[in-house]
Amino acid sequence: MAATTSGARPCPANFSAAIDLVLSGFQENFLWPLLVGEFLVAVASNGLALYRFSTREQRPWHPAVVFSAQLAISDLLYALTLLPLAAYFYPPKNWQYGELACRLERFLFTCNLLGSVLFLTCISLNRYLGIVHPFFVRSSLRPKHAWAVSAAGWALAALLAAPTLGFSHLKRPLEAGSCTAAQPVACTRCMGTAGDLHLEAYAAYSMALAVLGCGLPLLLTLAAYGALGRAVLRSHGMTTAEKLRVVVLVASGLALYASSYVPYYITQVLNVHARQRWRARCPTFANKAEARAALDWRTYVSHQVTRGLMPLAICLHPLLYMAVAPSLGCCPQSCLGCTGSRTPEEDAGSSGQVLPLKTTATPHTLGP
Repeated sequence: MAATTSGARPCPANFSAAIDLVLSGFQENFLWPLLVGEFLVAVASNGLALYRFSTREQRPWHPAVVFSAQLAISDLLYALTLLPLAAYFYPPKNWQYGELACRLERFLFTCNLLGSVLFLTCISLNRYLGIVHPFFVRSSLRPKHAWAVSAAGWALAALLAAPTLGFSHLKRPLEAGSCTAAQPVACTRCMGTAGDLHLEAYAAYSMALAVLGCGLPLLLTLAAYGALGRAVLRSHGMTTAEKLRVVVLVASGLALYASSYVPYYITQVLNVHARQRWRARCPTFANKAEARAALDWRTYVSHQVTRGLMPLAICLHPLLYMAVAPSLGCCPQSCLGCTGSRTPEEDAGSSGQVLPLKTTATPHTLGP
């Protein structure tokens, strides 16, 4: 649905309404119960993680714990946006909370999604530095640096998400009356994307989000984990079992990233372009049946599926915390992030780096 230009015929409102009715059915039947389940699991798991960080982690926090706590906060705030979204999708699909709440919900959704990606990247880079450059970590990195990076991450996420406050809007009912399943044209829509007049700008924004909010962090994560993997595999001070544990940890982190955030951003871009193509053809449709037949249904469904499955990542992140934070392990000496041989005084005075394996906590572990 490309932006209208001077001289272009407008898309008939009844065609847009008919398409919206078809597309909303998938959200009403599939998305809302999935979002409710993800909300419950994500709030419980990330809330527990934050509780244990605050009550069981020694202060000052290790940089790895600082980044994990920021990830837990971002995931928790993101999970809180799922409940009003599920209530909105519950049939009949109808937004009842006003335009300001609509804009804020979309902003918080995007901001905390970006925050999750950024703090996952910070955790990856933190692991890389701790294993590949342990001397630098011990001599130069302090918890205050992790807090400064975290503040910058939040500011960047908010900056990238800010345009959603302008693009999001309410779509008022086409007819007066009560919003019911039998009368969907009387329902109010909270549009997380731009209207037809600004769709071209929104397409550029969605591409920028995909590159800056997913592509670039993914490249940094791949580079960090690639260097970390090479260093571990070349190490002469680690057993095969220990190397395997690090490889599994790295592979699981990349798999989680690749199976959740990447498909979401790719299908979002494709869905916007599909909407532009449909909008460009809309004035030429002879009837509603022709308008429905022109839908790129597979692209839309793919995006809605990734939209529903992507929050599963925030339910699985607590497993990632367990690999870097001693307080979330089953016992203090068995978790992957423990440094059991060090005293509390040494922990407080060091950079606070928490490494994936106890055997990698000293500089001489890795071979040349």
